[in-house]
Amino acid sequence: MRHPTIMPLCCLAFAALLAGCASDKPLPPPQAPKPLSGEQILRESQGMAQLGQRYKEGESMAQEGEKLIEQANQQIAEGRRLIDEGRRIMQEAEQGYGAIKQ
Repeated sequence: MRHPTIMPLCCLAFAALLAGCASDKPLPPPQAPKPLSGEQILRESQGMAQLGQRYKEGESMAQEGEKLIEQANQQIAEGRRLIDEGRRIMQEAEQGYGAIKQ
């Protein structure tokens, strides 16, 4: 069984295809890229060098930041160790004082 709207749609699509192929204006030929001038090559290479330099600067900053974070984490760990040790000493002193009072 055929669907009644398929045939008109196929005809319409075929007509549009024929109309597109029958265009009176031909496509322009592809143009070859223009050769670069010496100045343009120099500008582009300087731009690339600047990008490379910026990349290195960013990489160095990221590495320095990672070092600072690692140092900070070590200092935090040392601070926590000191706090724990200090509290332990305080507790021992309190226990020693309690033993003396009895």
